[in-house]
Amino acid sequence: MSPATLFDKLWDRHLVTTNDEGLDLIHIDRSLLTDLSGTIGLEEMEQDDSAVACPGLHAAMPDHVIPTGSEDTPQQAKLRARFVVNLDRLSKQTGIRHFARGSGRQGIVHVVGLEQGFTLPGTTLVCGDSHTSTHGAVGALAWGIGSTEVKHVLATQTLWMKRPKRARVWLDGTLQRGVFSKDLILWLIGRLGADYGREHAVEFTGPVIEALSVEARASVCNLGVEMGARFALIAPDDTTFRYLAGRTYAPEPALWEAALEDWRRLKTDPGAQFDKEIYLDASEVTPQITWGISPEQVTNLGGAVPLSGADDGALDYMGLAPGQSLEGLPVDYVFIGSCANSRIEDLRLVADIVRGKRVAERVTAWVVPGSEAVKRAAEDEGLAKIFLAAGFQWREPGCSMCNAVNGDLVAPGKRAVSTSNRNFVGRQGPNARTHLASPATAAACALAGEIRLSQE
Repeated sequence: MSPATLFDKLWDRHLVTTNDEGLDLIHIDRSLLTDLSGTIGLEEMEQDDSAVACPGLHAAMPDHVIPTGSEDTPQQAKLRARFVVNLDRLSKQTGIRHFARGSGRQGIVHVVGLEQGFTLPGTTLVCGDSHTSTHGAVGALAWGIGSTEVKHVLATQTLWMKRPKRARVWLDGTLQRGVFSKDLILWLIGRLGADYGREHAVEFTGPVIEALSVEARASVCNLGVEMGARFALIAPDDTTFRYLAGRTYAPEPALWEAALEDWRRLKTDPGAQFDKEIYLDASEVTPQITWGISPEQVTNLGGAVPLSGADDGALDYMGLAPGQSLEGLPVDYVFIGSCANSRIEDLRLVADIVRGKRVAERVTAWVVPGSEAVKRAAEDEGLAKIFLAAGFQWREPGCSMCNAVNGDLVAPGKRAVSTSNRNFVGRQGPNARTHLASPATAAACALAGEIRLSQE
């Protein structure tokens, strides 16, 4: 057999048939259902009186619209009745596992899927959310789909897909002290552009990737979609296997060795061909922060807006000028959370930086854990007490301020440093100005009350 890429191995083992139009029918092993697209898909199934083909292959949980604070506005109550309650009802009605708040397993789908071992190497996984590429961190073929496709998967456990091209990003070197995976992926998006991965499945590999934890790899794959890639992949290795061992939905001990034998074959063969590939030295990466309204509008340590070629619309929206330094720019909000950076590893890093210090008086600062498991671990380790003593709000798990649909908003015209994955116009609220950064940089900005690019 010819040498194959990791992507081709995963695609081919799930290929059912190809139609006359050249579309492939792909078997879907698992799906995750959010309280937005998942609820809509299940409602459509109910309206059509359609049966869920394989209930045991799905997991549902509220994350997008569920509030993370103690407040309960009329809008939040309306959203909860429309989406959260319905997701619970329809999950029970169809026999789909449902992780409700208080179950100990609720959280953001892209955090829970990995930490519960629901996402496994070699599987296909879909969700009605664009950042499903996160799950490629463990060698799964995972991608975001629309609500119509959610319904199709529920009914048939398959999807018709056009086979994408293949790209590889090889990262040599060693990350500098104080540089993290979020800095790495923002640097890549800034260097390669938001369209680099369009129509491609992108595999991230090389010594820098191999040195990352699974949680750090998840951040890289999460923002893979922000460089245009629908699929982001990292080959599973011993780091992956140690992470998955003993998790709730990982293979039981009697099947573990057989699973490992299969998973070890999930890597790109020497000599396999990519449609495009690039080799970069990641040793030059420094802390990154965005200045504009796309993740590719990013700058590094020293932080300045480009002198020329900057998008005028982005500058106007963000209230910035060509050549302006970001260092010292006053910050109103700091949000540490989202499916990009709300895992226990992220929170430990933030706690190390803010321990014994105080958030600047002008800043509203939140830490929102990615799941109930993360929240419980942070409280058991004493991290929550550190956050509270420093002046952060410690909130319930959910997407929160990342998507501005649940009442967790940045006030109009205010400036936020956020560990989330998108800085689009209005992403964190009407006229909110968002700067994306790593948890370390966000923590440093919260303490200073202004933009500081941390190297701690």
